[in-house]
Amino acid sequence: MIWDSEFALSILPDLLQGLWVTVQITLAGTVIAMILGLVVAVIRFSRLPVVSQLFNFYVQFVRGTPLLIQAYCAFFILPNYGLSFSPMATGIVVIGINYSAYTAEVYRSGIHDVPPGQWEAAKALNLPIGATWTRIILPQAVRSVIPLLGNYLIQMFKDSAVLSAITVFELLAHAQAIGSNNFRYLEPLTIAGLLFLLVSYPASQMVRRLERRLAPAH
Repeated sequence: MIWDSEFALSILPDLLQGLWVTVQITLAGTVIAMILGLVVAVIRFSRLPVVSQLFNFYVQFVRGTPLLIQAYCAFFILPNYGLSFSPMATGIVVIGINYSAYTAEVYRSGIHDVPPGQWEAAKALNLPIGATWTRIILPQAVRSVIPLLGNYLIQMFKDSAVLSAITVFELLAHAQAIGSNNFRYLEPLTIAGLLFLLVSYPASQMVRRLERRLAPAH
């Protein structure tokens, strides 16, 4: 099959529309993953009876099952129990929950890296537990893991292609539909791959710069 530049240009607007959907999924899913992951990490670290164990199971279960299966279950099975959402909403929630299990582990490592003296200082100052977390522990923990969180954001951007399986019309779904309708897959899939690269590569470079900037001085 020979590359058709005219056809490639004609399908570019549709693919850019799919890219915009992919970006929206990534940004909304990131908000869910970052907030939920932080809550999970704090609760697990606090070792609350029963609750911490439930969240430990949550992390292991989500990380141990494929994103595609989670998406299928949410979209095709949950409606049988009265939980039905649009493909876009389902995809955002599923990918956000999936990545919350990974970000929870990242946050947990950051919390563990906070020097014990910080906890002791907060206790000596008689700070409430809420103030200890929000003013002392979390600012230090989050700052140290920002580059890792950035890497997960890039990975989420690429993994959003999985959601085409539940009819979320993101970038890959647009490319597949164009290829199926025109019996030409070379141009749409190639352009889709380049668009993924066009976004993910600069983002990865920004994360690397951020990592160097936040690295502790020696």
